[in-house]
Amino acid sequence: MRTNWKFAVTVTVAATALTGAVGAGVAQASPVTAGSLAPSACRPANHTAKITDAPASAGHRHYRVTLTAPRGYEPCKLAGSPTNVSFSDRGSDIGVTAGHYGNQATVVTFGPGHPVHFDIQVPSSGRSTAAGEASFTLQAPDGEIPGTSVAQGKLEVATGTLIGPVQRGA
Repeated sequence: MRTNWKFAVTVTVAATALTGAVGAGVAQASPVTAGSLAPSACRPANHTAKITDAPASAGHRHYRVTLTAPRGYEPCKLAGSPTNVSFSDRGSDIGVTAGHYGNQATVVTFGPGHPVHFDIQVPSSGRSTAAGEASFTLQAPDGEIPGTSVAQGKLEVATGTLIGPVQRGA
C-alpha cells in the first residue's frame, strides 16, 4: 500500500490546529522542541512522582515531591507551584487545603534526565494528619496542564500547609 505523504502531513496539521482550538485557555504541555512526535513528559500519565522527607526548618516539617520521566517522552516547561493539591490516606481525602509560596514565574525544563521537585511545607505546631498520597495539577508558563498527577509516600499535613514552586533537580 502506498502512502500519500502530502495527505498525511495535511491531516496531521489539521488535527494539531483542531486540538489547539479545542484546548484554548488551557496549557497544552507543549514540548520544548517544536515538531516533536513524542508525548510530553508533563502529562500526568507520562511521569512518576514520589514523596520523601526533607530537612525541617524552624517551625515546619518539609517533604520533597520528585517528578521523573522515563525515556521516550519529550521535555516540557513547568512554572510555579502545583495547584488543586489534595492529600489522602488509603483512598480517603484528608480535607487539608494547601496554599503556595515562592516565585511563581520561574520556568524549569522537565523530562527524561531532567527531574524536578517541589516542597510541601507543613507547620510543626497544631494537629497533623497522616497521608500516603498527594494529588496535584502541574502548571506550565501559560496555564494549567490538563489532568491530575499523583505522588506516593508517607507524610503528615495540617492546616497551613504550603506548596513551593517547581525547581530543577531530584
